[in-house]
Amino acid sequence: MIYQMLQASQDLLTPMRRLARGQGGVLGLLEAHPAFYPARPLRAALEVFGHAGITHARPAFAIGPVRVGNRMVEVEEVAVHATPFATLLHFRKDVEIRLPRVLVVAPMSGHFATLLRNTVQVLLQDHDVYITDWHNARDVPLAAGRFGLDEFTAHVMEFLRAIGRGAHVLAVCQPVVAVLAAAALMAEEHDPCSPRSMALLAGPIDTRVRPTRVNALARSKPIEWFERRLISTVPWRHRGGGRRVYPGAVQLSAFMSMNLERHLRAHRDQFWALHDGDAERAALHRRFYDEYLAVMDLPAEFYLETVHRIFQAHALPLGQLVWRGRRVRPEAIRRTAILTVEGEKDDICAIGQTMAALDLCRGVPVTMKRHHLQTGVGHYGVFSGRRWAQQVYPRVREMIQVNEG
Repeated sequence: MIYQMLQASQDLLTPMRRLARGQGGVLGLLEAHPAFYPARPLRAALEVFGHAGITHARPAFAIGPVRVGNRMVEVEEVAVHATPFATLLHFRKDVEIRLPRVLVVAPMSGHFATLLRNTVQVLLQDHDVYITDWHNARDVPLAAGRFGLDEFTAHVMEFLRAIGRGAHVLAVCQPVVAVLAAAALMAEEHDPCSPRSMALLAGPIDTRVRPTRVNALARSKPIEWFERRLISTVPWRHRGGGRRVYPGAVQLSAFMSMNLERHLRAHRDQFWALHDGDAERAALHRRFYDEYLAVMDLPAEFYLETVHRIFQAHALPLGQLVWRGRRVRPEAIRRTAILTVEGEKDDICAIGQTMAALDLCRGVPVTMKRHHLQTGVGHYGVFSGRRWAQQVYPRVREMIQVNEG
Protein backbone atom coordinates (compact mmCIF):
# COMPACT_ATOMS: atom_id res chain seq x y z
CA MET A 1 0.00 0.00 0.00
CA ILE A 2 3.05 2.31 0.13
CA TYR A 3 2.67 3.57 -3.41
CA GLN A 4 -1.07 3.97 -3.16
CA MET A 5 -0.66 6.16 -0.05
CA LEU A 6 2.06 8.24 -1.71
CA GLN A 7 -0.01 8.67 -4.84
CA ALA A 8 -3.09 9.64 -2.86
CA SER A 9 -1.21 12.32 -0.93
CA GLN A 10 0.32 13.65 -4.15
CA ASP A 11 -3.10 13.75 -5.83
CA LEU A 12 -4.43 15.71 -2.86
CA LEU A 13 -1.56 18.18 -2.41
CA THR A 14 -0.61 18.94 -6.01
CA PRO A 15 -3.69 21.08 -6.81
CA MET A 16 -3.35 22.80 -3.42
CA ARG A 17 0.27 23.70 -4.18
CA ARG A 18 -0.69 25.02 -7.62
CA LEU A 19 -3.36 27.17 -6.02
CA ALA A 20 -0.86 28.43 -3.43
CA ARG A 21 1.59 29.45 -6.16
CA GLY A 22 -1.17 31.25 -8.05
CA GLN A 23 -2.40 33.10 -4.98
CA GLY A 24 1.17 34.00 -4.06
CA GLY A 25 1.58 35.63 -7.46
CA VAL A 26 -1.58 37.71 -6.95
CA LEU A 27 -0.48 38.83 -3.50
CA GLY A 28 2.88 39.83 -4.95
CA LEU A 29 1.09 42.47 -7.01
CA LEU A 30 -0.57 43.91 -3.90
CA GLU A 31 2.17 43.90 -1.29
CA ALA A 32 3.92 47.01 -2.63
CA HIS A 33 1.03 49.13 -1.40
CA PRO A 34 1.34 50.11 2.31
CA ALA A 35 -2.25 49.12 2.98
CA PHE A 36 -1.46 45.55 1.93
CA TYR A 37 1.71 45.06 3.97
CA PRO A 38 0.28 41.91 5.69
CA ALA A 39 0.21 40.33 2.22
CA ARG A 40 4.01 40.01 2.28
CA PRO A 41 4.35 37.26 4.95
CA LEU A 42 1.28 35.48 3.56
CA ARG A 43 2.72 35.52 0.05
CA ALA A 44 6.07 34.18 1.33
CA ALA A 45 4.33 31.34 3.18
CA LEU A 46 2.26 30.43 0.11
CA GLU A 47 5.36 30.45 -2.09
CA VAL A 48 7.26 28.15 0.29
CA PHE A 49 4.33 25.72 0.47
CA GLY A 50 3.67 25.88 -3.26
CA HIS A 51 7.22 24.90 -4.22
CA ALA A 52 7.80 22.25 -1.53
CA GLY A 53 6.10 19.32 -3.26
CA ILE A 54 7.59 16.14 -4.70
CA THR A 55 7.37 15.62 -8.46
CA HIS A 56 8.15 12.69 -10.76
CA ALA A 57 8.93 14.92 -13.73
CA ARG A 58 12.55 14.86 -14.92
CA PRO A 59 13.96 18.40 -14.83
CA ALA A 60 15.78 19.70 -17.90
CA PHE A 61 19.57 19.76 -17.96
CA ALA A 62 19.31 23.21 -19.57
CA ILE A 63 23.07 23.62 -19.81
CA GLY A 64 23.84 26.96 -21.42
CA PRO A 65 26.89 27.90 -23.44
CA VAL A 66 30.20 26.72 -21.98
CA ARG A 67 33.65 28.16 -22.45
CA VAL A 68 35.90 26.00 -24.61
CA GLY A 69 39.28 27.63 -25.07
CA ASN A 70 38.70 31.31 -25.70
CA ARG A 71 35.10 31.22 -26.87
CA MET A 72 31.60 30.32 -25.65
CA VAL A 73 30.05 27.28 -27.31
CA GLU A 74 26.41 26.19 -27.39
CA VAL A 75 25.55 22.73 -26.01
CA GLU A 76 23.05 20.44 -27.72
CA GLU A 77 21.59 17.36 -26.01
CA VAL A 78 21.45 14.37 -28.37
CA ALA A 79 20.22 10.86 -27.53
CA VAL A 80 22.71 8.54 -29.23
CA HIS A 81 21.63 5.18 -27.78
CA ALA A 82 18.69 3.99 -25.71
CA THR A 83 17.22 1.01 -23.89
CA PRO A 84 13.90 0.80 -22.03
CA PHE A 85 15.77 1.72 -18.82
CA ALA A 86 18.19 4.44 -19.90
CA THR A 87 19.27 6.84 -22.62
CA LEU A 88 22.88 7.55 -23.49
CA LEU A 89 22.77 11.33 -23.74
CA HIS A 90 25.50 13.24 -25.58
CA PHE A 91 26.19 16.91 -24.82
CA ARG A 92 27.34 17.81 -28.30
CA LYS A 93 29.40 20.93 -28.98
CA ASP A 94 30.47 22.44 -32.29
CA VAL A 95 34.24 22.61 -31.82
CA GLU A 96 37.11 22.11 -34.25
CA ILE A 97 39.35 20.03 -31.99
CA ARG A 98 38.80 16.47 -30.80
CA LEU A 99 38.20 16.43 -27.06
CA PRO A 100 38.58 13.43 -24.73
CA ARG A 101 35.29 11.50 -24.51
CA VAL A 102 33.95 10.94 -21.00
CA LEU A 103 31.00 8.81 -19.93
CA VAL A 104 29.45 10.11 -16.70
CA VAL A 105 27.65 7.28 -14.92
CA ALA A 106 24.94 8.84 -12.80
CA PRO A 107 23.57 7.11 -9.71
CA MET A 108 20.20 5.38 -9.88
CA SER A 109 19.34 6.46 -6.37
CA GLY A 110 15.99 8.19 -6.37
CA HIS A 111 17.03 11.31 -8.28
CA PHE A 112 17.34 11.92 -12.00
CA ALA A 113 20.70 12.26 -13.72
CA THR A 114 20.09 16.01 -13.86
CA LEU A 115 21.36 16.08 -10.27
CA LEU A 116 24.79 15.99 -11.95
CA ARG A 117 24.15 19.11 -14.03
CA ASN A 118 27.04 21.00 -12.44
CA THR A 119 29.32 17.96 -12.79
CA VAL A 120 28.61 17.87 -16.52
CA GLN A 121 28.85 21.62 -17.01
CA VAL A 122 32.33 21.73 -15.51
CA LEU A 123 33.51 18.69 -17.50
CA LEU A 124 32.28 20.22 -20.75
CA GLN A 125 35.02 22.87 -20.69
CA ASP A 126 37.65 20.32 -21.73
CA HIS A 127 35.79 17.14 -22.67
CA ASP A 128 33.23 15.55 -24.95
CA VAL A 129 30.66 14.43 -22.38
CA TYR A 130 28.04 11.66 -22.33
CA ILE A 131 25.78 10.66 -19.43
CA THR A 132 23.61 7.72 -18.40
CA ASP A 133 20.14 9.27 -18.26
CA TRP A 134 18.27 6.63 -16.26
CA HIS A 135 14.52 6.34 -16.79
CA ASN A 136 11.94 6.45 -14.03
CA ALA A 137 11.03 2.81 -13.30
CA ARG A 138 7.36 3.67 -12.95
CA ASP A 139 7.37 4.59 -16.64
CA VAL A 140 9.07 1.38 -17.86
CA PRO A 141 6.53 -1.28 -18.97
CA LEU A 142 6.67 -4.70 -17.35
CA ALA A 143 7.39 -6.19 -20.78
CA ALA A 144 10.87 -4.59 -20.65
CA GLY A 145 11.86 -7.22 -18.09
CA ARG A 146 13.90 -7.03 -14.91
CA PHE A 147 16.60 -4.52 -14.03
CA GLY A 148 19.04 -5.51 -11.35
CA LEU A 149 22.68 -4.86 -10.54
CA ASP A 150 23.77 -7.13 -13.41
CA GLU A 151 21.69 -5.14 -15.88
CA PHE A 152 23.09 -1.87 -14.54
CA THR A 153 26.63 -3.18 -15.11
CA ALA A 154 25.66 -4.40 -18.57
CA HIS A 155 24.39 -0.90 -19.42
CA VAL A 156 27.77 0.63 -18.49
CA MET A 157 29.53 -1.78 -20.87
CA GLU A 158 26.94 -1.27 -23.61
CA PHE A 159 27.23 2.51 -23.40
CA LEU A 160 31.04 2.43 -23.43
CA ARG A 161 30.87 0.34 -26.59
CA ALA A 162 28.37 2.75 -28.11
CA ILE A 163 30.80 5.63 -27.49
CA GLY A 164 33.68 3.64 -28.97
CA ARG A 165 37.36 3.10 -28.30
CA GLY A 166 39.35 5.40 -26.09
CA ALA A 167 36.64 6.73 -23.78
CA HIS A 168 37.06 7.57 -20.10
CA VAL A 169 34.46 7.00 -17.40
CA LEU A 170 33.49 8.98 -14.31
CA ALA A 171 31.15 7.43 -11.75
CA VAL A 172 29.43 9.28 -8.94
CA CYS A 173 28.40 7.58 -5.70
CA GLN A 174 26.51 4.28 -5.92
CA PRO A 175 27.52 3.23 -9.49
CA VAL A 176 31.25 3.10 -8.70
CA VAL A 177 30.81 -0.61 -7.94
CA ALA A 178 29.11 -1.32 -11.27
CA VAL A 179 31.69 0.76 -13.15
CA LEU A 180 34.59 -1.06 -11.51
CA ALA A 181 32.89 -4.38 -12.29
CA ALA A 182 32.29 -3.36 -15.91
CA ALA A 183 35.94 -2.33 -16.33
CA ALA A 184 37.10 -5.65 -14.85
CA LEU A 185 34.83 -7.71 -17.10
CA MET A 186 35.87 -5.76 -20.20
CA ALA A 187 39.55 -6.06 -19.28
CA GLU A 188 39.22 -9.81 -18.90
CA GLU A 189 37.68 -9.99 -22.38
CA HIS A 190 40.37 -7.68 -23.83
CA ASP A 191 37.52 -5.49 -25.01
CA PRO A 192 38.89 -2.67 -27.22
CA CYS A 193 36.32 -0.30 -25.70
CA SER A 194 37.65 -0.72 -22.17
CA PRO A 195 37.93 2.74 -20.58
CA ARG A 196 41.33 4.41 -20.58
CA SER A 197 40.69 5.81 -17.12
CA MET A 198 38.15 5.67 -14.31
CA ALA A 199 37.34 8.45 -11.87
CA LEU A 200 35.44 6.96 -8.93
CA LEU A 201 33.84 9.69 -6.83
CA ALA A 202 32.51 9.00 -3.32
CA GLY A 203 31.24 5.48 -3.89
CA PRO A 204 30.71 2.40 -1.66
CA ILE A 205 33.49 0.06 -2.79
CA ASP A 206 33.99 -1.29 0.76
CA THR A 207 31.41 -0.16 3.30
CA ARG A 208 33.13 -2.06 6.11
CA VAL A 209 35.51 0.90 6.33
CA ARG A 210 34.30 3.48 8.88
CA PRO A 211 30.58 2.63 8.44
CA THR A 212 28.23 5.61 8.18
CA ARG A 213 24.62 5.82 9.34
CA VAL A 214 23.53 4.77 5.86
CA ASN A 215 25.78 1.69 6.04
CA ALA A 216 24.59 0.86 9.55
CA LEU A 217 20.95 1.06 8.47
CA ALA A 218 21.57 -1.30 5.55
CA ARG A 219 23.09 -3.87 7.90
CA SER A 220 20.59 -3.45 10.72
CA LYS A 221 17.85 -5.52 9.09
CA PRO A 222 17.68 -8.69 6.97
CA ILE A 223 17.05 -8.13 3.27
CA GLU A 224 13.54 -9.57 3.71
CA TRP A 225 12.72 -6.61 5.94
CA PHE A 226 13.66 -4.14 3.19
CA GLU A 227 11.59 -6.05 0.66
CA ARG A 228 8.57 -6.25 2.94
CA ARG A 229 8.67 -2.64 4.19
CA LEU A 230 10.06 -0.57 1.32
CA ILE A 231 9.05 -2.26 -1.93
CA SER A 232 5.74 -1.41 -3.54
CA THR A 233 3.93 -1.89 -6.84
CA VAL A 234 3.38 0.88 -9.38
CA PRO A 235 -0.34 1.65 -9.84
CA TRP A 236 -1.79 0.65 -13.22
CA ARG A 237 -2.47 4.29 -14.13
CA HIS A 238 1.25 4.61 -14.99
CA ARG A 239 3.11 3.04 -17.94
CA GLY A 240 5.05 0.82 -15.58
CA GLY A 241 1.93 -0.38 -13.83
CA GLY A 242 2.52 -3.65 -11.98
CA ARG A 243 6.31 -3.18 -11.75
CA ARG A 244 7.74 -3.61 -8.25
CA VAL A 245 9.79 -0.56 -7.22
CA TYR A 246 11.47 1.21 -4.37
CA PRO A 247 9.58 4.53 -4.55
CA GLY A 248 11.83 7.54 -4.96
CA ALA A 249 9.65 9.47 -2.50
CA VAL A 250 10.47 6.93 0.22
CA GLN A 251 14.20 7.25 -0.38
CA LEU A 252 13.95 11.04 -0.42
CA SER A 253 12.15 10.98 2.92
CA ALA A 254 14.90 8.78 4.37
CA PHE A 255 17.67 11.13 3.19
CA MET A 256 15.82 14.24 4.36
CA SER A 257 15.22 12.71 7.79
CA MET A 258 18.99 12.33 8.20
CA ASN A 259 19.37 16.10 7.96
CA LEU A 260 15.85 17.21 8.86
CA GLU A 261 16.96 20.27 10.84
CA ARG A 262 19.03 21.54 7.91
CA HIS A 263 16.10 21.17 5.47
CA LEU A 264 13.69 22.88 7.88
CA ARG A 265 16.18 25.71 8.34
CA ALA A 266 16.56 26.06 4.57
CA HIS A 267 12.80 26.46 4.13
CA ARG A 268 12.61 28.90 7.02
CA ASP A 269 15.39 30.94 5.42
CA GLN A 270 13.48 30.80 2.15
CA PHE A 271 10.44 32.32 3.86
CA TRP A 272 12.51 35.26 5.07
CA ALA A 273 14.26 35.65 1.70
CA LEU A 274 10.86 35.96 0.02
CA HIS A 275 9.56 38.20 2.80
CA ASP A 276 12.55 40.55 2.50
CA GLY A 277 12.56 40.57 -1.29
CA ASP A 278 15.93 38.82 -1.65
CA ALA A 279 15.19 37.45 -5.11
CA GLU A 280 18.66 36.02 -5.76
CA ARG A 281 18.76 33.97 -2.56
CA ALA A 282 15.19 32.79 -3.08
CA ALA A 283 15.97 31.69 -6.65
CA LEU A 284 19.00 29.67 -5.51
CA HIS A 285 16.87 27.85 -2.94
CA ARG A 286 14.14 27.17 -5.47
CA ARG A 287 16.56 25.80 -8.09
CA PHE A 288 18.12 23.42 -5.57
CA TYR A 289 14.85 22.08 -4.21
CA ASP A 290 13.15 21.85 -7.61
CA GLU A 291 15.94 19.39 -8.45
CA TYR A 292 16.11 17.71 -5.06
CA LEU A 293 12.36 17.09 -4.88
CA ALA A 294 12.18 15.58 -8.38
CA VAL A 295 12.28 11.84 -7.68
CA MET A 296 12.39 8.65 -9.70
CA ASP A 297 11.44 5.13 -8.66
CA LEU A 298 14.05 2.36 -8.64
CA PRO A 299 13.39 -1.17 -9.92
CA ALA A 300 12.92 -3.36 -6.85
CA GLU A 301 15.49 -5.95 -7.89
CA PHE A 302 18.16 -3.28 -8.41
CA TYR A 303 17.55 -1.72 -5.00
CA LEU A 304 17.44 -5.03 -3.11
CA GLU A 305 20.51 -6.45 -4.87
CA THR A 306 22.44 -3.25 -4.16
CA VAL A 307 21.56 -3.35 -0.47
CA HIS A 308 22.32 -7.05 -0.13
CA ARG A 309 25.40 -7.50 -2.34
CA ILE A 310 27.16 -4.17 -1.73
CA PHE A 311 26.14 -3.06 1.77
CA GLN A 312 25.39 -6.35 3.54
CA ALA A 313 27.48 -9.09 1.89
CA HIS A 314 30.38 -6.79 0.83
CA ALA A 315 30.68 -9.00 -2.23
CA LEU A 316 33.16 -6.85 -4.18
CA PRO A 317 35.93 -6.39 -1.56
CA LEU A 318 35.56 -10.04 -0.48
CA GLY A 319 36.06 -11.27 -4.05
CA GLN A 320 32.54 -12.74 -4.21
CA LEU A 321 30.80 -10.36 -6.64
CA VAL A 322 29.35 -12.32 -9.55
CA TRP A 323 28.00 -10.94 -12.84
CA ARG A 324 25.74 -13.36 -14.74
CA GLY A 325 27.62 -16.34 -13.35
CA ARG A 326 31.10 -14.84 -13.79
CA ARG A 327 33.20 -13.75 -10.85
CA VAL A 328 34.23 -10.11 -11.09
CA ARG A 329 38.03 -9.85 -10.87
CA PRO A 330 39.25 -6.24 -10.38
CA GLU A 331 42.82 -7.56 -10.53
CA ALA A 332 42.24 -8.22 -14.25
CA ILE A 333 42.33 -4.46 -14.89
CA ARG A 334 45.82 -3.54 -16.10
CA ARG A 335 45.59 -0.68 -18.59
CA THR A 336 42.88 1.52 -17.08
CA ALA A 337 44.11 4.35 -14.84
CA ILE A 338 42.16 4.91 -11.62
CA LEU A 339 41.45 8.04 -9.60
CA THR A 340 39.44 7.78 -6.38
CA VAL A 341 37.99 10.89 -4.75
CA GLU A 342 36.49 11.23 -1.27
CA GLY A 343 35.08 14.07 0.81
CA GLU A 344 36.39 14.89 4.27
CA LYS A 345 32.89 15.45 5.71
CA ASP A 346 30.99 12.83 3.70
CA ASP A 347 28.34 11.29 5.95
CA ILE A 348 27.07 8.92 3.21
CA CYS A 349 30.31 7.40 1.91
CA ALA A 350 33.08 7.64 4.51
CA ILE A 351 36.79 8.20 3.98
CA GLY A 352 38.46 4.97 2.85
CA GLN A 353 35.40 3.31 1.30
CA THR A 354 36.16 4.49 -2.24
CA MET A 355 39.95 4.37 -1.91
CA ALA A 356 39.58 0.61 -1.33
CA ALA A 357 39.30 0.28 -5.13
CA LEU A 358 43.03 1.00 -5.46
CA ASP A 359 43.92 -2.08 -3.41
CA LEU A 360 41.46 -4.28 -5.32
CA CYS A 361 42.98 -3.29 -8.68
CA ARG A 362 46.30 -5.01 -8.03
CA GLY A 363 47.08 -5.34 -11.73
CA VAL A 364 47.13 -1.58 -12.32
CA PRO A 365 50.63 -0.08 -12.02
CA VAL A 366 51.14 2.25 -9.05
CA THR A 367 51.96 5.07 -11.46
CA MET A 368 48.40 4.80 -12.87
CA LYS A 369 46.67 5.08 -9.49
CA ARG A 370 45.72 8.32 -7.74
CA HIS A 371 43.68 9.28 -4.69
CA HIS A 372 42.35 12.68 -3.71
CA LEU A 373 40.77 13.58 -0.36
CA GLN A 374 38.87 16.82 -0.73
CA THR A 375 38.86 18.80 2.49
CA GLY A 376 35.89 20.79 3.68
CA VAL A 377 33.16 19.04 1.67
CA GLY A 378 30.41 16.53 2.29
CA HIS A 379 29.03 14.03 -0.18
CA TYR A 380 27.63 16.44 -2.78
CA GLY A 381 30.65 18.74 -2.60
CA VAL A 382 32.80 16.01 -4.16
CA PHE A 383 31.02 16.39 -7.51
CA SER A 384 29.16 19.69 -7.36
CA GLY A 385 29.87 23.26 -6.35
CA ARG A 386 32.91 25.49 -6.00
CA ARG A 387 35.37 22.95 -4.60
CA TRP A 388 34.41 20.40 -7.24
CA ALA A 389 35.13 22.96 -9.96
CA GLN A 390 38.28 24.42 -8.46
CA GLN A 391 39.95 21.53 -6.64
CA VAL A 392 38.52 18.13 -7.58
CA TYR A 393 37.97 18.68 -11.30
CA PRO A 394 41.60 19.70 -12.07
CA ARG A 395 42.70 16.28 -10.78
CA VAL A 396 40.11 14.50 -12.90
CA ARG A 397 41.18 16.53 -15.94
CA GLU A 398 44.85 15.79 -15.34
CA MET A 399 44.27 12.05 -15.10
CA ILE A 400 42.27 12.05 -18.34
CA GLN A 401 44.86 14.12 -20.16
CA VAL A 402 47.76 11.91 -19.04
CA ASN A 403 45.93 8.78 -20.24
CA GLU A 404 44.40 10.19 -23.41
CA GLY A 405 47.28 9.48 -25.79
